[in-house]
Amino acid sequence: MTAAADPAADARARLRADCARCAGLCCVAPAFAASADFAIDKPAGHACPHLAGDDRCGIHAQLRERGFPGCTVFDCFGAGQQTVQVTFGGAADWRADRERAAAVFAAFGVQRQLHELLWYLTEALALAEAAPLRRELAAARDRTEALTAGAPPELAAVDTAALRQEAGALLTSVSELARSGVRPRGRDRRGADLVGADLRRTRLRAAGLRGAYLIGADLRGTDLHRTDLLGADLRAADVRGADLSGALFLTRPQVAAARGDAATRLPAGLEHPPHWGSR
Repeated sequence: MTAAADPAADARARLRADCARCAGLCCVAPAFAASADFAIDKPAGHACPHLAGDDRCGIHAQLRERGFPGCTVFDCFGAGQQTVQVTFGGAADWRADRERAAAVFAAFGVQRQLHELLWYLTEALALAEAAPLRRELAAARDRTEALTAGAPPELAAVDTAALRQEAGALLTSVSELARSGVRPRGRDRRGADLVGADLRRTRLRAAGLRGAYLIGADLRGTDLHRTDLLGADLRAADVRGADLSGALFLTRPQVAAARGDAATRLPAGLEHPPHWGSR
């Protein structure tokens, strides 16, 4: 389906990070712990030493080689530019005023959760099988969208946990609708520990893998049509040659964390990460 024919294309575009309209918030607000994903410890609210004065990463082209693959996986879903340009009207200078910086970082944290939720609701609305729940989904999306336009005090009052719980129940119903017509259907392995598992001969089509730990799992050549992957941990999962084109609730961070190749098929709105081509 072309972008012009995809009703969710505009919504997906809004949920894409635009670093030129941000202020390097993802390089400052979160805390990093030294690990395989980050080469250093960085406290929350402190700028990464590689963040340049123009709010751009000074080692962006060498992040993986320099020990920062976690940075290439992170995605704010457009929360950065929303925080800077809308919440603070383009005046989100976190360097000059520590009190203002705290407000900016807090707002960014809330916006990040709201924008991720918008991604899931947008994907759900694009599913033909979700037609019986379209009104509820549209209402949830509109409520969430309205919250992203709030001022800092209004964002601070948002109960993101309650929102995610409410939306989670709705998305579960969508998942059931989308998977119910697929036969034979894979097992429900919600939250399962599948770290390093060889799943190449496992029936995963329309399976429930929501929140499953698939770190390093072998998914080469698997059919993941209508497989629920919401919140599944795909770090280093081998998806070379896998068909994820019809997978449910897949995100850019999950794709970037996995190991794929040119033969890996992805849903509309998601692209092959540049580093896949280097493996």
